[in-house]
Amino acid sequence: MLTSKQRAFLRAQANKIPAIFQVGKNGVTPELRDTVHHALEARELVKVSVLDNNMLGAAEAAELLASRTGAEIVQVIGNKFILYRASKKPVIELPRAKQ
Repeated sequence: MLTSKQRAFLRAQANKIPAIFQVGKNGVTPELRDTVHHALEARELVKVSVLDNNMLGAAEAAELLASRTGAEIVQVIGNKFILYRASKKPVIELPRAKQ
């Protein structure tokens, strides 16, 4: 579970990256899930765009992808959302949570 400070840190990091995936009219397919899974393992932080012709909203698509990849939703804004999952070889060092 991410703290609000960690979420803010990740949102700041995500401002610099483009959306590398798009959820189209087919929705969240197994192929999309697999590619997002591999990208999360490599990058830890991905931004996804939801196209207008999709039956799902950005929040619903984010929930589906997060649950299917084991990621956490950092932010949903407009038609984009940001997912985070720590990889086996950490790339991003999060601020420490208070104990």
